[in-house]
Amino acid sequence: MTMSTANPTPSPSTPPPADTLQVRVNGKAVEVPRTMPDPVSGKPVPTTMIQACFTAGVMVPHYCYHPKLPVAGNCRMCLVEFGTPALGPDRKPILNPDGAPRITKSPRPAIACATPVSPGMEIYTDTPAVKQMRESVLEFLLINHPLDCPICDKAGECKLQEYSEDHGEAQSRFVEPKVHKPKRVDLGPRIVLDDERCILCTRCIRFTRDIVGDDALGLVNRGSYSTLTAYPGRPFDNNYTLNTVDICPVGALTSKDFRFQMRVWFLKETPSLCTSCATGCNIVIGSREDRIYRYEPRENEAVNACWMCDYGRLNYAWIGRADRLTEIRGPQAAGQAPAPGWTPILREISGKLRQAAAGSVAIIASARQTNEELYLLAKLAKKLGALTDSVPRMGEGDRLLLNADRNPNSAGARLTGIAATPMGANLPKIAEGIRAGTIKTLLVVGEEVTRLGLGADLLARLETLIVSDILPNETTRRAHYLLPGCAHAEKRGTFTNARGRVQKFMKAVEPRGDARPEWEFLHELALQVAGPDGCQSLEGLFNQMARDLPAFAGLTWAGLGNQGATLRSEP
Repeated sequence: MTMSTANPTPSPSTPPPADTLQVRVNGKAVEVPRTMPDPVSGKPVPTTMIQACFTAGVMVPHYCYHPKLPVAGNCRMCLVEFGTPALGPDRKPILNPDGAPRITKSPRPAIACATPVSPGMEIYTDTPAVKQMRESVLEFLLINHPLDCPICDKAGECKLQEYSEDHGEAQSRFVEPKVHKPKRVDLGPRIVLDDERCILCTRCIRFTRDIVGDDALGLVNRGSYSTLTAYPGRPFDNNYTLNTVDICPVGALTSKDFRFQMRVWFLKETPSLCTSCATGCNIVIGSREDRIYRYEPRENEAVNACWMCDYGRLNYAWIGRADRLTEIRGPQAAGQAPAPGWTPILREISGKLRQAAAGSVAIIASARQTNEELYLLAKLAKKLGALTDSVPRMGEGDRLLLNADRNPNSAGARLTGIAATPMGANLPKIAEGIRAGTIKTLLVVGEEVTRLGLGADLLARLETLIVSDILPNETTRRAHYLLPGCAHAEKRGTFTNARGRVQKFMKAVEPRGDARPEWEFLHELALQVAGPDGCQSLEGLFNQMARDLPAFAGLTWAGLGNQGATLRSEP
């Protein structure tokens, strides 16, 4: 939820607009909307105390409340005191001598997450009574909670741990034996549950039921013996289960993929994007010493809110595969040493491209490449008169985040002019051109073309096959020139998602061996083949692309920020 500085108290002659009301939080006046959208239905519902506190910049501790989930009001951690204007017999506010409304303090506290605000209400979040209530709630939560922080995966990002430090007591008065519950429960293919750690906030239940539409989780038994469980005989298995690990405020739900892999305070967090489909979910890459340990969703209301699917979240292990392409390779004559490094190889490739006859070159570029890389390939194609295309990848989508288009940058491939319409329509033409001998040079970036109708027999007809890729395949094995590229986590760039939102991602880990970001060596090739362009950096390259391509007009690298920007026209 966005926090903002409170507005000063308006004078009686300038009342707040009808769609807002004024409250005071710890003596600080703030205007809040009368209603806010319901997180599930989107319908307007009354603004609550906790939302007013957040607007005023006051953090109220909470467990069960989540801004994207229906209100449950069961943890009681957000208890606050409040008062409302006293009313006279005429139902009008009673004024103090200074003209301010007289506030009648409620004898009972209220849960801030579920109590609507009213005009003139005063909310108190730091009184001695509120502090005592928080201590009591924490004391009850810790009665049966195991003291296993040193071995808990949630240590370092656990709200029970944090609030115990900030609001709890150092000593426990409880001396009776703790209630023991099931531990290491195999809840589903990706989740392990420790019921002893569960504080019964029901976030996971509400997310699964109300957001995903899979009523798979629930509580059984009563009181101290209440236990979270899945539906009997049915594993907890949908494409969004790992979001419950994110929103679990304690270590009850843990990911099998990340469990016991790394302490979270050792991880470097890098803002990035999921590349598993065209939705372009915003993510944070957790890495250490150039190894990726996890993806987590990064909040962006325009794209993925604060969720991501399991399919995309777990699609990172290939980046660290042992068989990654790490060595640059060129044709080696008998008895001759291979060219030492990128500079002579690129000089040799650019020489062949400059000598190529118009129309004798074809380019197949993956829609998993960045906008900048596709733009550079389009510049090369224009200079060479090359036939170009990208490869469609389709799968089964869903109603939430998973897009049927499995390419992260199909829109960018179309907008830069690399992809045919429809995508893939030029692939048979390229195959026919090679077969007829009119296409003698093929540049392939990020694709295994032997599966696309360009088999080994056709590739053998080429005079020059230039391939850039990340993992080995039949195409890379047959390449005359092999240029090892980078995964998105190893470089910077931008993608354009299915809704036309241009978003940038940052470098999280270093590439291995000779591997280089594709935009770097493609830029060198473009300079040597098409001539200077005045760009010295990725930022300059993006800004030049925005000037050259009408679809990106008005965008700048700096203007994208961390949330991206939407194109003026649909991709």
